[in-house]
Amino acid sequence: MTESKLPHLPREESKWRWVIIALIFSGTLINYIDRQTVSVLAPVLCKDLHLSNTQYGAVGSVFLFTYALSMWLWGGVFDRIGNRLGYAAAITLWSIAEIAHTAVNSLSSLSLVRGLLGLGEAGNWPGATRTVAAWFKPRERALGMGLANAGASIGPALAPPLIIALQLAYGWRITFAAAGLLGLIWLIIWLPLYPKETTPAVVTKDQAPVAWRSLFKFPAFWGIVMARFLGDPIWWLYLNWLPKYLSDVRHFSLQQIGAFAWVPFLFAAGGALFGGWFSGFLIDRGLSVNAARKTAIVIATLLLPTGIIGALSDSPYVALAWFSITLFGFQFWVSNVQTLASDFFPLGAVGSIAGFSGTAAGLGAMILTFITGWVVDHFSYTPMLITAGILGPLSTIALFILSGKIRKIEIETSA
Repeated sequence: MTESKLPHLPREESKWRWVIIALIFSGTLINYIDRQTVSVLAPVLCKDLHLSNTQYGAVGSVFLFTYALSMWLWGGVFDRIGNRLGYAAAITLWSIAEIAHTAVNSLSSLSLVRGLLGLGEAGNWPGATRTVAAWFKPRERALGMGLANAGASIGPALAPPLIIALQLAYGWRITFAAAGLLGLIWLIIWLPLYPKETTPAVVTKDQAPVAWRSLFKFPAFWGIVMARFLGDPIWWLYLNWLPKYLSDVRHFSLQQIGAFAWVPFLFAAGGALFGGWFSGFLIDRGLSVNAARKTAIVIATLLLPTGIIGALSDSPYVALAWFSITLFGFQFWVSNVQTLASDFFPLGAVGSIAGFSGTAAGLGAMILTFITGWVVDHFSYTPMLITAGILGPLSTIALFILSGKIRKIEIETSA
């Protein structure tokens, strides 16, 4: 569909926005299936490549290092070339990197392709945040981010049964190739369906690009960044380590991992959808954006420490239940936190803010992922699960102290 064929309505009122968010959802789902393939296959890969837990943690940290450091670059890329071409570039890179996993035979080669995967996959969240800001009204933006985040949860939920079925039938190398092809198929659908973006004759103040250095003076910017730095490692701990935890601690077989590891991520998808809907519901009932977002964030924060109870539980199934509540709470939380960039700042700054906050999130996750490998080799998983439970409240406290009242900030543009 070209720009001229779009309905003659603002994007925020066009029904085509639901087609766009469906594409963002499916692209995010593929993004998470691709990154989750190594986590699901960790017991097999660690055995075949002779990796210790510390080395496995280091591989995860390489991914997160490139993911984190390139995310702020992707934010600028999306702000400059638009969502259509930005997504095309990102998914092409990460799909090729995923397919390249078929050739790994050592710690170094696995680290190399994981680094390339992180470089490409970093484009997803700046693109999703910017696309939602462009196509959805403020009261619907948390729902839009919730739908995008549902892809981040359903992808890991689908990954264990799908990846393990492919592994058992064809081996792990073919599994990586199949996962990588999903992104290239998505690209064939994305390019003709997303409207070609043209530079408008008059660029509005909201659309004009913002010099990213000018964002540093705003406490709200640092509130979002610190919240993601402290909060996102919770998600990454479970994303990277849950299958291996079930194998090492709960003594699950590969088939049992495929049968049960998806459950917490399905709950996470529910949290993303409910969290996105809930703050919009409160706004429709007369609450301000400030009150609605903060109410949703506080409720979600109260659920984040429940993983500590799971870590201390004797039953693996009770533990999975508590982990499910934690991940429900996390996606409830992050769907609202990610929306804050467009609540505070103009559209021209949203991609850059999403990129910077994503970089902070990746760096926090990288640190926790590497530490987890060492702690597991020398102690157990329990200290890290307790740490994750504490990080949730700390992230919300930092967010509220630094950001203050949620309101639109006037900012100089580079137009």
